[in-house]
Amino acid sequence: MYLSTSRAADIAGHTRPARGPVRAVPGTVIVLGLVSLVTDVSAEMVTAVLPLYLVAGLGMSPLAFGALDGLHQGATALLRIVGGRVADRTRRRKLVAGTGYALSAACKAALLAVTTPWSVAAVLAADRAGKGLRTAPRDALISLSCPPEDQGRAFGVHRALDTAGALLGPLAAFGVLWVVVDGYDTVFTVSCCTAVLGVVMLALFVREAPAPASEPPARAPVRTLLRIPELRRLCLTAAALGLFTVGDAFLYLLLQRRLDLPVAYFPLLAVGTAAVFLLAAVPAGRIADRLGRQRVFLGGHVLLIGACLLLLVPVPAGPPLVVGVLVLLGLFYAATDGVLMAAAGAVLPAELRTTGLAVLQTAQALARFAGSVLFGAAWTLWGPGPALATAAGGMLLALTSVGVAAAFGGRGPRVPS
Repeated sequence: MYLSTSRAADIAGHTRPARGPVRAVPGTVIVLGLVSLVTDVSAEMVTAVLPLYLVAGLGMSPLAFGALDGLHQGATALLRIVGGRVADRTRRRKLVAGTGYALSAACKAALLAVTTPWSVAAVLAADRAGKGLRTAPRDALISLSCPPEDQGRAFGVHRALDTAGALLGPLAAFGVLWVVVDGYDTVFTVSCCTAVLGVVMLALFVREAPAPASEPPARAPVRTLLRIPELRRLCLTAAALGLFTVGDAFLYLLLQRRLDLPVAYFPLLAVGTAAVFLLAAVPAGRIADRLGRQRVFLGGHVLLIGACLLLLVPVPAGPPLVVGVLVLLGLFYAATDGVLMAAAGAVLPAELRTTGLAVLQTAQALARFAGSVLFGAAWTLWGPGPALATAAGGMLLALTSVGVAAAFGGRGPRVPS
């Protein structure tokens, strides 16, 4: 065990840590948040227009789009563990993260040269591979910059800045499409320039503290990480829930169909989600630090089930439906994204921090890859309603299974009274 029993219980949510003085968020977290903000402006400009462009513009079937969306999720898994392992062994986490950011920037430029749906898919896969390479080293830099009891708040601040970029990206795409009819090339050009700016900011302003002499090099095999009970439990939970997680792109397509939303306004759906995520990320992180990170993570999936149910019930198509779905989706991301990394960071030793985070992220990404393909197939075979109902039911079953396993195992999150 890498943690004492009392610390592990705090993380699992059994006890509430004592409230101490509020410490300033480390500068590393702020700068990495600003890098993520700029990079997310670039990424979300592209992501905001792709679902409608590929499905409505290029005629992709829901099954084909599900495979593409799954590839978008799963391609990040290709280099996560490799990048994490290299970063831990060389202790050059900034360099590995910067390589991933640079690869994604190059892919934005490549979008200007490809013209078919599957060539676009190949470029997006490479872009996501860059994200996979950089995410674990970046999160390790955040985790190593603050004490375990402040992990949730630190990741909440980073995710808030990151999400500000996710909010601005669709707005930028909307502005381009409003001014330039079918201006997809213009969107890709602006996205590429913004991504390059993020790489420059990382190179100039992020400072990686030298590893202490007491930190041994990461020589142990990756499989030893799964001997950490808390990490193993997190991996299983994230994978089980990820298999039934409905991607936001599918939810936006369903909303667009219900509302008959004009093409130019489609990117604004992502803006609504990002705005809620931005406002809720830091409070969700602080709540997770106090009440238990796994508990908050599971609660976030209950909110996603609520968003699915809103699209299933016969609610009139109008502002209440849009607001309800986007608020629940934004709260889901606030309660799960950074909170999961904070839960893992607090149970991992420093010399294996990046690799451990990469293992967890890979488990989740592979499950979401499979889930996206299955959801697209269910939509094609049964229609969107039955597919959404199946996903919501599967997520509820996974949540119940996790809760029962935690109760009988005497560990894990407890349901608040």
